[in-house]
Amino acid sequence: MINKTAFANDVPGLLTRPMNVSTKRVFVAATRQNDGKTTTSLGLFGALKQLGKDVSYIKPVAQRIVKMDNEVEVDEDTFLLNSVYDVKIPLPAMSPVAVDSAFTRNYLDHSAEMHPKIQNAICRAFDRVAYGKDIVIIEGSGHAGVGSVFGTSNADNAATLGAKAIIVASGGIGKPVDEIALNKALFDSKGVQCVGAILNKIIPEKKDEITHYVGKALEALGIPLLGVLPLEKSLARPNFSQIAEVISAEWLVPVEPGRNQRVNKIIIGAMSAQSVLDYIKAGTLIITPGDREDLLFSLIAASGTAALPHLTGVVLSNGLRPNARIIEMLRQLQIPVVATARECFAAASRINAMIVKTQPSDRDKVTTIEELVRNNIDLSRLLEQL
Repeated sequence: MINKTAFANDVPGLLTRPMNVSTKRVFVAATRQNDGKTTTSLGLFGALKQLGKDVSYIKPVAQRIVKMDNEVEVDEDTFLLNSVYDVKIPLPAMSPVAVDSAFTRNYLDHSAEMHPKIQNAICRAFDRVAYGKDIVIIEGSGHAGVGSVFGTSNADNAATLGAKAIIVASGGIGKPVDEIALNKALFDSKGVQCVGAILNKIIPEKKDEITHYVGKALEALGIPLLGVLPLEKSLARPNFSQIAEVISAEWLVPVEPGRNQRVNKIIIGAMSAQSVLDYIKAGTLIITPGDREDLLFSLIAASGTAALPHLTGVVLSNGLRPNARIIEMLRQLQIPVVATARECFAAASRINAMIVKTQPSDRDKVTTIEELVRNNIDLSRLLEQL
């Protein structure tokens, strides 16, 4: 789907290149999914704003989309960034092309008609978001080749928009360098200059060693290492609402702010009630069959002790529920509770397998991301490269 909105400098006909050639622009790509592209884009936006830059943003092609109240579909990362920074640009302009399940097949059937329209939408949207700005962050949709099937890969889009690229990778030494080299080759083939690489999710104790050796390897490829972001475990921790969604749970006690509390530890209620209380630490989530009324009564009885404030919430499993009186007491104590049909270990396994994305409500994560980028990426060098 191609989003339509009122773009600045709108002109009749189709554009295959943006009219704006003066605003600085950087294309953020990654070597693979979940390497930290959105985290980097979000952090760069905030860090550059703090340097006094008037920053804008666009994600030309969206593959994970959310539907707005007016039925317009936009990229979820665009929605996130705008929720945090209030970019004051229409969301459809920051997310001009939304790829739904039928998009690729439609394109392959009608490529001659659709390709120029896609390029036109991206170029006009870019002109809108770049108008009067110092710099535009262009977030890609994965590695350099994503989108090739409909003629609009990340490398194609970077070339069309006249952007220079940075590549985000995670891992140790050999793997990220190999993957960066592979992505650089495609950018090179499209005439796009790679002006830097960023490594993400690096074990803090290995940061200096990896910086030294990866820096040497990338120098041989002609790519500056702009920074190394240490692994920050808090960014991978979900909140209770995200967990409830992934296990298809129903809210029985949907108290605030419990829904957005971070989960640091999970306890399976397969032990005695007293043992469970002994294991509760800050950010603990308890998963227990809904008929473990002894355990729930122990939690209620512990309401005046030091253990209970550390409790994030309770998941009642196996499709079982306690009597209404217990639920009411949990509600009075403001203990968040959900119920799921999944068994305890199935629910825990699904939670452990979660890929946790930053959400608009995760303001604590946004602050952490900004600090990571500001403290670990050479922003001056990046701006010089642009």
